[in-house]
Amino acid sequence: MGSALHPSIGVESRMHSGLVLTQDMLIVLGLTGFIIAMLMFERIRADAASLLALVILGFTGVVSETDLFKGFAGNAVISVMASMILSTALDRTGALNRLAGWLLRRSNGKEQRLVLITSAAAGGMSGFMQNPAVTSLFLPVAARLSSRTGIGLGQLLLPIAACIILGAQLTMIGNSPLMLLNDLLRSANQNLPSGVATLEDLPMFRPLPIGLVLLGLGLLYFRFRKHLGFLPETGSNVNPNTPEHYFAKAYGIEGGVHELVVTPNSPLVGMSIGDAEAEIGAPLYLALHSGTESRMAPPADERLAAGNVIGVMGTPEMVSAYANSKHLKFSQRLRVLGDLFNPSQSGISEAVIPSNSPFIGKAQAELRLRKRYGISLLAINRDKKVLRRNIRNLPIRAGDILVFHSNWNDLAQANTNKEFVVITDYPKQEQRPHKLRVALGIFTGSMLLALSTLVPLPIALMAGAVLMVVTGVLDMEEAYASISWKTVFTMACLIPLGIAMDSTGAANWLAQHTIERLGSGMPDWLIQTALAVFTTCLALVIGNVGATVVMVPMAINIALAADGNPMAYAFLAALCASNNFISHSNPVVSMIAGPAGYTTRDLWRNGLPITLLFLVVSVIGVNLLF
Repeated sequence: MGSALHPSIGVESRMHSGLVLTQDMLIVLGLTGFIIAMLMFERIRADAASLLALVILGFTGVVSETDLFKGFAGNAVISVMASMILSTALDRTGALNRLAGWLLRRSNGKEQRLVLITSAAAGGMSGFMQNPAVTSLFLPVAARLSSRTGIGLGQLLLPIAACIILGAQLTMIGNSPLMLLNDLLRSANQNLPSGVATLEDLPMFRPLPIGLVLLGLGLLYFRFRKHLGFLPETGSNVNPNTPEHYFAKAYGIEGGVHELVVTPNSPLVGMSIGDAEAEIGAPLYLALHSGTESRMAPPADERLAAGNVIGVMGTPEMVSAYANSKHLKFSQRLRVLGDLFNPSQSGISEAVIPSNSPFIGKAQAELRLRKRYGISLLAINRDKKVLRRNIRNLPIRAGDILVFHSNWNDLAQANTNKEFVVITDYPKQEQRPHKLRVALGIFTGSMLLALSTLVPLPIALMAGAVLMVVTGVLDMEEAYASISWKTVFTMACLIPLGIAMDSTGAANWLAQHTIERLGSGMPDWLIQTALAVFTTCLALVIGNVGATVVMVPMAINIALAADGNPMAYAFLAALCASNNFISHSNPVVSMIAGPAGYTTRDLWRNGLPITLLFLVVSVIGVNLLF
């Protein structure tokens, strides 16, 4: 393999030419700074900022028009899209319910064993699926395990999330940095000095030894976490005997569902539902029967009329007092709306807002959850504070836990848009358990095909995705909906920036100045350690994709300047771009922080030791592998 050769011929002349900053280099470095600033301060969405950088590269001619949009057809982007479809197909076959039951049986009710087995399962799966997808799969599993065993989510989610991040290093398809690496290596080959061996693509299981060590150390770390005193003993969840008990204790949502009939002399006649339920003392409005039509989550702008039947939630005493004050007929029995409130058809659920959700910054009134999805928002859990009053105009934040009441079908349909992640186990009518064996067979075949190297990795993964559709595990609309287009656009638009970093000499210029600052004669392992630490810190700020695109070209040039192994340096940068157990710039951390109630202090206390372990293992492992 070419990576085994240490370059020397032609490097000196390349270094000398890179000392002078050209206009193209200034443009690329300026765009890199712009991307870092946007990802840090989130003034512009990551995908929009990346698209803007792509357009500027095209207008200035830094990247040719033939190469500008190659990222959209790049192997990394195609592999990510295919893996998202495969993940969704496994979810739709009901594999989660079977997995939760299996984990409970294997743990024999022992908390420590349950945490370790669940974390190991999540870590193993993350080697073959994208990290956010695995996290989305395991959030409902963890919630179900918590509700059955009484173990707080705070005890479950951090070990699971850490092992998902660690296990992603098992293969080249486990996370975006490793998927991007081969594309960036191929781009770097076009600008290598004469006499330097070509950088070859890394096979699918090249990271396996490092991934196994990382995952094993992660499991050992959480095995002894109580002795270390890091992990909080309690999470935000409790042990609910029933869903009603849980939501009453956690959110103060008490009582059952009752019917109120609007009389002709009621002051509610002509009033909108939004205004009626905003009044002090009003119960939660959940359903409305008007004429011959009954519907869940009526729109806030719908007007009440005499004869309407309203389905409300509250204690009998509170609802009865409200009915008397508003001249409404109160009935504890559901005579009209009984079918709507059948527990197998509807109920209360929790959903967490991921970091890439379009809900962020928008209020319930703007989102129109009732009109668009048939969902009523009952409460918001934000930083361990439960908000119930005046939440209609409250902007939603990443990590918020929203408490919904809805029809299960409506919730399942809304959940396909990936705007939120439901963490409550509920009946999903769209699941296809009869396709479970088909889905598992296709997934296994796709992985074996990729391992065989008979066809390139993107073709193997996309073949599996196509078979999931052809065999009816998913339909085409579900396949389209399973893809996170924000992730796709961010990756595709940043790939040309990484190419430009290398082709213009900007990465070489940065590498030379880095070597000068570090001093000549430094041992290889010390330069690699500095590279690993810097990449890790950058990833905490701008995320793993941005750090990979910036640091891999720079790592290759640092290796050339230091007479090191370019493949080893590039691989180390891609590994450390995923070394983020602390910052919300990692989607996995962002998704679990809210449901588990972790504070920033909790994340730092638990994440920093794993981060240091990751750095040590990565530097040692890369030197042993290369």
